[in-house]
Amino acid sequence: MMITEPARQVALHGEYEVAVLGGGPAGILAAASAARNGARVLLIERYGFLGGMGTAAGVSNFCGLHANVHGHIRQVVHGMTDELLDRMRALDGLNAPHLILGKIHAQAYDISAFKCAADGLVQACGVELLFHALATGTARDADGRLDTLFLETKSGRRAVRARVFIDCSGDADLAHWAGLPYEKGDEAGHMMYPTLMFKVGNVDGVRAQEAWKTIPTLMDQAQASGEFTFPRRGAIVRPQKHDYEWRVNVTQLANRDGSAADGTDAVSLSAAELEGRRQIVDYLSFLRAKVPGFEQAYILDIAPQLGIRETRRVVGQYMLTREDVLGCADFPDSIGVNGWPLEIHAAGDVQWVWPPIPESRGYNQLPLRMIVPRQGPGIPDNVLVAGRCASMTHEGQSAARVSGSCFVMGEAAGTAAALALRAGIAPAQLAPQALQQQLERQGVFLGAREQSRETALQ
Repeated sequence: MMITEPARQVALHGEYEVAVLGGGPAGILAAASAARNGARVLLIERYGFLGGMGTAAGVSNFCGLHANVHGHIRQVVHGMTDELLDRMRALDGLNAPHLILGKIHAQAYDISAFKCAADGLVQACGVELLFHALATGTARDADGRLDTLFLETKSGRRAVRARVFIDCSGDADLAHWAGLPYEKGDEAGHMMYPTLMFKVGNVDGVRAQEAWKTIPTLMDQAQASGEFTFPRRGAIVRPQKHDYEWRVNVTQLANRDGSAADGTDAVSLSAAELEGRRQIVDYLSFLRAKVPGFEQAYILDIAPQLGIRETRRVVGQYMLTREDVLGCADFPDSIGVNGWPLEIHAAGDVQWVWPPIPESRGYNQLPLRMIVPRQGPGIPDNVLVAGRCASMTHEGQSAARVSGSCFVMGEAAGTAAALALRAGIAPAQLAPQALQQQLERQGVFLGAREQSRETALQ
């Protein structure tokens, strides 16, 4: 049943050169880089803070900033990301990188520090912010270019006009409303499963020690005995900055038919949020009963929303593939690099697939074409996309959806938008060389300098 909504006029919030939808890692750097390169920018975010999955979903861990280069772990994401990291260090909110799975570094952080550092960076660049706003539709001008983005806000329905739009929503919301082509899941429509993150407090860090090494075995034993059941294997349980607080990544959320909960479906999301909290209570019982040091632990915090790994992915001029990641692919239009392996959250498990170590350089370049929607009849040429909804296959996205790659895509998209505006052309017409030169001036590592095994040892 459908109900007809009466026609109405919508108040114009403002007119901008660049409008960025979504304030996660991609959106933060897209807005900041566009503004620093001279554009008037509005950054639109559904919550009252920035960070996306890194704050709202409680991730508290940067993945993909580093690569295993011929057996030696190096930071490979730089540019404006370094400025953000420096701001977090100044707030004493960034841990030293830590080794995971014996092969790669991740970097834990304090969520509040990320929020405040992100605020500081975008404001210092001159970005205007609009929080508590959710995209609900678009309109085009007489030439078919995207002209207006409609938002639902705490002040009611509003409209935003811009010359260039950058979709960093994670779910490709802007692309969806604008009619751009996209995919969801693999060939059968199966998406990666989401997780509800949580933290536990009052852990005895002295007794717990390196419990993350033994917890997977303890889980297998508890499940084999029938005492506990778990939604997935591959638990990631790590201490935070202080060892009496631990971060837990273990839940897996499915629909009743076993398919992954859908982050674009309000009914599926609602059920998954409830199921996630039920799983958290169960897992705390396991930690208290079976893991030394966790006997008096309690639920310290549950993330405000599910950690969504995959929903819509825009079809761009190029789609990053599994083979690109595992083969450490080069592209002539590189905008930066991804050093994270395939991390596929399948039913009941997490599957990791790595480029050869130490034989390979451990990172693939990311092409400009993956953030540019495929052009064709009826496709507006003034839209870019960055982050986990960029143009990637299901398996390619399992690697390049992490924060490091999102930072790379965001900085490139914002810089490209500003350069295209300056040149009076559509972003899709921008010469890759012009963008690459500016990104290198901003300190971005494009990966063009071949990292030989001998160079990595230096």
